[in-house]
Amino acid sequence: MRIRATVAAVTGALALSALAVPAAQADDHTPNLASLVPSTSKATPFTAAAPADESLGDTKVTAVTVNAGKNIVVGTTVKKSFTVSVTATDPEGVRDAFAMLWHGPDTDNADGAIVPETLDDTQVGKCTDSRATTATCKVTLIADPKDNIYRNLLAGTWKVWAAAVGNDDDYVIREAYKTAKVQRASKLTVNASPEPVKKGKTITVTGKLSRANWETHKYAGYTGQPVKLQFRKKNSNTYTTVKTIKSNSTGQLKTTVKASVDGYFRYSFAGTSTTPAVNATGDFVDVK
Repeated sequence: MRIRATVAAVTGALALSALAVPAAQADDHTPNLASLVPSTSKATPFTAAAPADESLGDTKVTAVTVNAGKNIVVGTTVKKSFTVSVTATDPEGVRDAFAMLWHGPDTDNADGAIVPETLDDTQVGKCTDSRATTATCKVTLIADPKDNIYRNLLAGTWKVWAAAVGNDDDYVIREAYKTAKVQRASKLTVNASPEPVKKGKTITVTGKLSRANWETHKYAGYTGQPVKLQFRKKNSNTYTTVKTIKSNSTGQLKTTVKASVDGYFRYSFAGTSTTPAVNATGDFVDVK
């Protein structure tokens, strides 16, 4: 596989000797959370060999929200920017906190990472104090199908690495605080014909289910997936399921029904762990 770029990647609980917190305290310097995240090739495993979680003192991460709780859906070419919020507490106040996403069985064998744009800054998160001992810090992450989202096997569950540091230089690192889903964007079409049609005659409903291919940067048919054919009457707002069929080897859909009343046909896909749900825009059929 050709590797297109070298990107910053999270190592999770990196050996904190690199941070040198005691020395920083002695020299009255501020520990920098970003120093926990070295650069490595996305083609090679991470090199950290530290425990999964690290902490010093009483700093705690109490909540992490990724993309407002929604899955991260990535297409073929456009970068997907999203926010991760980290809430942390420390009796002396919170100086900084941020999170990032990583993919793989463990940090020693990770094959993907989505890190903050501001990773090189001394202050990574944009923090707002809710009270003297608590702050919520936000960072912007970018999933780029031409960079860090570079192969289809990255679709699915990612782990969320989170860290915070207090004003007293206490800190906490959680290698896998929670999980988030990164999915391949989906498309679904429908066409019902003929239009118009006589009552009782056959209507043929075709369509295609496709999803983003992060390796070719094109949409390709999603094969063997159950898709519902749905119908709503002309003056109704509710779709009902007529039947369920499966997409063929190229993602194509085709079935027939008998014409009864004016209304809209659409296909509906419930989604999978790697691909979001999608509904086709209804196609109106005039029944004579």
